[in-house]
Order: sequence, then structure tokens, then C-alpha cells
Amino acid sequence: MKTNQVKLVLIVCLAICFTSKSNAQSALHIKDSIQLDEVIVTGTSRSISIRHLPMSISVVNNKEIRSRLETSLLPLLTEEVPGLFITQRGVMGYGVAAGAAGGMNVRGIGGAPTAGVLVLIDGNPQYMGLMGHPLADSYQSLMAEKVEVIRGPASMLYGSNAMGGVINIITKQTKENENRASTQVMYGSYNTLSAEASAIGGKDALIGTLNIGYNRSDGHRDNMEFEQLNGQGKLGYEFNSNWSSYIDMNLSTTKSSNPGTVTNEIIDNDADIIRGVVSAAIQNKFEKRSGAIKLYFNFGGHEINDGYDPGGTPLPYRFHSTDQMMGLSAHQSYSLFRNNQTTAGVDLQRFGGKAWNEYSIQKDDSTLANVSLYDIAGYVHTQQSVLSNKLWLNAGVRLDYHETNGAEWIPQVGVSFSPTSSNVLKAMVSKGFRNPTIREMYMFPPQNPDLKPERLMNYELSYSQNLLQNRLTMGLNVFYINGDNMIQVNFVDGKPMNQNSGKVENKGFEVSSKLQVTKAISFSGNYSYLDMKYALLGAPKHKLYLGSNFTKERWSFSTGIQVVSKLYTAIKSKQVSEDKLVSFNLWNARINYNVSSLLTVFAKGENLLGEKYEMIAGYPMPKTTVFGGLRVQLYK
Repeated sequence: MKTNQVKLVLIVCLAICFTSKSNAQSALHIKDSIQLDEVIVTGTSRSISIRHLPMSISVVNNKEIRSRLETSLLPLLTEEVPGLFITQRGVMGYGVAAGAAGGMNVRGIGGAPTAGVLVLIDGNPQYMGLMGHPLADSYQSLMAEKVEVIRGPASMLYGSNAMGGVINIITKQTKENENRASTQVMYGSYNTLSAEASAIGGKDALIGTLNIGYNRSDGHRDNMEFEQLNGQGKLGYEFNSNWSSYIDMNLSTTKSSNPGTVTNEIIDNDADIIRGVVSAAIQNKFEKRSGAIKLYFNFGGHEINDGYDPGGTPLPYRFHSTDQMMGLSAHQSYSLFRNNQTTAGVDLQRFGGKAWNEYSIQKDDSTLANVSLYDIAGYVHTQQSVLSNKLWLNAGVRLDYHETNGAEWIPQVGVSFSPTSSNVLKAMVSKGFRNPTIREMYMFPPQNPDLKPERLMNYELSYSQNLLQNRLTMGLNVFYINGDNMIQVNFVDGKPMNQNSGKVENKGFEVSSKLQVTKAISFSGNYSYLDMKYALLGAPKHKLYLGSNFTKERWSFSTGIQVVSKLYTAIKSKQVSEDKLVSFNLWNARINYNVSSLLTVFAKGENLLGEKYEMIAGYPMPKTTVFGGLRVQLYK
């Protein structure tokens, strides 16, 4: 057995022994700490119990987000959500363009760059208008109340980019006449600094939140600096018990450097990115109906220096782009008859932008793309309960019309059966699809304006069970995915070209569990197995996470071990000589001490086994890193 594997086994055993001996409280005093009937909004656009939906949904709550001490939400999601994997390249920052990390895959579906997993903020889509992919550096922990993740296609409700799944970030919430503020500073390895401040307040019918954060790091390699300033604010007003509204804005500026691979280093490969989101909504909620109308506007500007090889000559131009996405979504749910909920909705989008190379000498710039497209969709989804609310039947269909690709029908059917209050059996068949992005059709070789949408079918079964008076919850999901028309690069007459020639056939299963031993001790774990007939980047065959939390008086300690096996970081092609598969084990730990009700000091360590590994070929991750800081909380 390898040395690191021996260490891993010893650490797990010691953690179990420590937590078992440290608190002998009776588990019988815990009440409903874990439940199957958690209320969510992702999957229907309205609040509903998770047990009534046929799809697989994971929820990461605010307590879990705060305890992780991560500036970005994405590393936490990789640990806590089975079937989801997100690549990293350094101690902080994901970057853009060549060498960027933040690739998101759900059950092997996502793409590189990610265009098959849709990121939402409060239900509004977030991706770059030209490239069609999310910007990983935009999703910070300080804004999030919780995160809901659909594992599997959600195209019926959310359209094109939700082919593999959905990550919905629910921003921080507050109640009337509740006021609190907090600030946190953390510093550690590689001159890494994170500082944030949050304020939440409510008075009568007016509520608001404000979050500001600053992050920077020198990086664990030369020419890998990262700096970011971000802010998010939300203002809501309740007209009465039935009607409410809100407006919010999210803005971030990011500067990052890419050093290239360890065998092909690059100088001055720098990116200066600005991303912004503005949205507004009016919502209604009555006894038998509910709905909302939302307007949103996403915008961004990218300036990138592609850099040059050591000893080479700097490029005479800089890449520039501006992009935007304007959208309107509206939905209304009705109870047409007893035990029924039917939702009808429409989505309107216009997205695109301009990209060009700006030369330092010549006056005329080289335009790469100046394109905007629209997409219109309507959908209907219905849920019907029978057998005394034990059986829920679900069916929906979406008609999506894209300006260049025409109409696409997306059906979804499922069933959820709860024979008792402690278990749920679900089954679902759903279609996923993805329209080609502007980048794939019109920008850079191997662009191809004749591309057609990607399509796949997903079949899954799941079972969830609560035991020990709801202190233990367990879940099992089995899935099969089959798709074609996948966009991949082929060589035509010696030149690269995007073509709908790829296929996908993935099958596997996911297991998850949470156990509240006592009020002070809890454990969680999940395992994913993914069998891919056709190899895909950034999607491990095996992914295991085991975590534990311990609290005693003013102290709290949490730790987690992640095991990743058979992850493709490179796939054999005309440009790559052979497949590259990697496996690694990561151990992270965090400790908090509440000095008072206002002040908390904390420390954390990552990759405590000192593992040498990478998630992107040629970009080794840092070995052991340590961080420490403090948090001040004010209440009124």
C-alpha cells in the first residue's frame, strides 16, 4: 500500500476515534436534523418539497458554506455534490482562455469550456454571451445563502445550457426587522489574502443585503498572480402578503495570469475581466397560484494578452471582447384541481457581443465576431398527486426556438413515490440539449456556422431513506445517458473544424449519506461511479468524499477527505500523443474558536497529505497550504 494511502487510513481512524470519545451525549435528544421534505425552488421555479420532484437534487446550506472557509463556492460543491466535478489549477482563481480551470461536469456532461452545465443566480442564467460558458471566478461564497444542484438534464425548464445539470446559487436572505453585519479576513500560503464584509437588514416591508469581497494571491508558481474585487447587493420590498419585488446587482473585476504548462511556460499571459449582472423581479404568492416576472441583464468585458514563449517576441495585439445577455422570464403556477400544480412559463433571451484583436501600431482592428442571437421558449409542467399524496406524477414539455437552429422539443416525465414519510422512490426520463455557442459557430478556427444542437436522453432511478428518527439519511441514484451530435474538433482537408460527430454514453451510480450522531457530532459522505464509453476530460471514474464535524463549547472542528480516481487530464488526439489518467487523495481540515459572541478566530489546512497532483494537464496543484483569520459578527 502506498505511503499516502496508509496515512489516509490512519487519519480516518483517528478522526472517528476522536469524535467518538469526545462527546458521549445520547443521540436520542436530536430532533429531525435531517429531512427528506426540504423546500427548494430549483426544478419548478416555485417552492416545493424536494420529495415531490423526480430529478436528483443536492442542497448545500448556509452552515456548510460558512464552515468551509472557502472564498469560491466551487471547491465546496465538488466535495458535497456527488456526480459533480470542477477543475482547479491553483491556490486561488480559475482564469479564462487557454489554461483556465473551472470546468464543470455533471455525470460527465459539461464540455470544455463548460457549456453544458447552467449556472443560475436566483434563477437567472449566468454565462458569457459570446463564449456560452459560465465564468468560474464570479461565484463567491459571500453572496450565497444556499446552493441547489440538479444532477442531470434540466433543459425542459431551463433550456439549452442545462443539458448536463444546473447549479442555482440562492443569494443571502433576511427577515423583516432583522439586522446583522459581519466582516472576515483570512491570510495564508503564497501571500494569499481574502477579505469580505456583509450587511443584512430589514425594516417593515423593506429588506436589503450588501456583500463586498477582495481576494488576491501570488500563486504557487511564477506568473500566476490573481486579484479580484467583487460586490453584490439586493433590495426587496413586500407590497403585501401576496406581492413582493426585488432588484439586485452583482459586479466583479478580476485580474489573473496564466504561467502556461510546466513544459511550455508563457510570459505575460494576463487577463483583465469585468462581469456584471442586474436583475429585477415581481413575484406573487396566493393559496392556489404563484409566479414571477423577471428581467435580467448580464454584461462583461475581457482584455487578454495571449503572452509569448520565453525568449520570444511579445504579440503586437491584445484580444478584446464585450458581451451581453438580456432576458425576460415569466411563469405562473395554478392549482387547476385538487392535488394539482401546473406551471406555464416563457423565456426570452438575446445574447452576443463583439470580439476583436486590437493592434498597437495599425489603426484598423481585426474583428473576430460581432454577433447577437435570440432564443424564445415556452414550457408547461404539471404535477399531480394521487394515493393520498404518496404518489406524485410529473410531466413537462418545452418548445425552444433558436434564431439559427430553429425549433427543439424537450420532454420530461417522472414519478415520485413516498410509501412512508421516511422514504422516497423516484424515476425519470428527460431530454437534454445544447445549442452551439457563438464561439463554436463564428469565432476562431475551428468555427463552423452549420453546427446543429447536441442532444441526449437521460434515464434514472433514485431511492432515499431516513432512519434513526431522521438522524440518518441515505440516497442512491442510478443513471444512464445516451447522446449524439456532440460537437468535437475533426480535421477536414488538414484543417480543424467543429462538427456534430461525437457521441456520449455514460452510466453509473451515486451514493450519499448524512448522519447526526449527537448535537455535537455529524458525518457526511458521498461516492460517484461514472463509466464512460467515450472518454471525457474532467470527469473522474471514481469520486469519494468523507467529512465530519465536531463542536464542543466554543470550539468547532471539521475535516474532509476526497479521493479522486481515474480522471482524464488529456485525451489522445492529433495534438496529444496519449491519454493521461490521474488519481489523488486530498485531506482538508478547519478549526474555529469563538472568542466571544462577536469574535471568531479560525485556521484551515488544505492538501494536508502533501499530495502531488493536477486536474489540468501541465498545471500541478500546490502541496500543503495553510490559512488563518478572524470573523467579527454584529447583531441588532
